[in-house]
Amino acid sequence: MTQERGGLVEKIGLVGVGLMGHGIAKNLVTKGWALNYVDHPGNQPTDDLDAAGAVKWNSAADMAAACDVVVLCVTGSPQVEDVLIGSGGVLAALKPGTVIVDCSTAIPASTQKLAAQVEAQGAHFVDAAMTRTPKEAEEGRLNLLVGGAPELVDRLRPMLGAFAENIFYAGATGTGHQLKLLHNIVSLGSVTLLTEVFACAQKGGVDMGALVDCLRKGGGSGVALERVAPYVLDDGALDQMRFTVSNAAKDVAYYSQMASDLDAEAAVAAGVKTVVDGQIEKGNGGAFMPELIKLLQG
Repeated sequence: MTQERGGLVEKIGLVGVGLMGHGIAKNLVTKGWALNYVDHPGNQPTDDLDAAGAVKWNSAADMAAACDVVVLCVTGSPQVEDVLIGSGGVLAALKPGTVIVDCSTAIPASTQKLAAQVEAQGAHFVDAAMTRTPKEAEEGRLNLLVGGAPELVDRLRPMLGAFAENIFYAGATGTGHQLKLLHNIVSLGSVTLLTEVFACAQKGGVDMGALVDCLRKGGGSGVALERVAPYVLDDGALDQMRFTVSNAAKDVAYYSQMASDLDAEAAVAAGVKTVVDGQIEKGNGGAFMPELIKLLQG
C-alpha cells in the first residue's frame, strides 16, 4: 500500500542497497513506506527487507517507471550518471512529477547537469547527501545535506525523516552535494592531519596516551580525534572509522574539482590529496584511514 504523506504518494524506489542504503531501506519499509529496490550483486543481504514487504526489481528503469520517488544511494557521480543516463536508463523511464533524491556523494557540477535533464523530463531532482556511518543508517539517524526547491524539500521531509535524524537545507539544487564535500574535506583533512601527527609522535617515542589526553584537553579535541584515537590506544581498533583511503581520495578529489569549478582556493586540500593519493599509488587504498598512522611511518 502506498502512503499519502506531505502531498506526495510515496511509492519509493531505491537504487543501491549497500552499507548505507540498507539502513535507508530498512527504515523506510519498517516505518510503513511502500519500498521497491533494485536487485544488484553489490547489495547487502535483503531477506529482512523482503520479509517486511519490500518489492525487488531486476530493472532500475522498470522500477522507476512505477514509483513516485526514486532514491539513489550509489558510490559517486559516475555511478549516478550510469543509473540515470547510462545502463540504468532511469531518466527515460521517469513519469512527470517523479522525484529523484540523490543521497550519493557527487560532484556538484554533474549534479546540476543531471538535474536539468531530469527537469526537462518533467520530473524533479533533490540532492540529499549523507553524513555519519552505516551504524546510524541502520538506526535511522543519518544527517542529510539537502539541495533543491524549498517547497519540494518540505514535501519530502516526512519520507526523509524516516531515516534521518537531522536535515540541513543548503539551498538550490547542487548545494546539498556542495555541503557534503565541504563537510568531508574538514573531516578527512582533520583525520589526515592527526594520523600524520601520531605517526611523527610514535617515531619520536611520545607516549600515545599522553598525546591523546593532551589533544582532548586542548585545541585538538573533537570527533576526528575520537575516531582516530582508538587505533593507538586500543591496539589497532578501527571500529570508530571504517572508512577507506580510496573512499577518502574520491571525496577529496571531488572537493578539489568543486573548488576548481568555483575558482576557490584549495591549497590545504591539495596537501590532503597528496597524502591519500600517495598511499593509493603504494597499493594501500583498501586500508582504513586510522591505519595511515602506521603507513606514514614508512
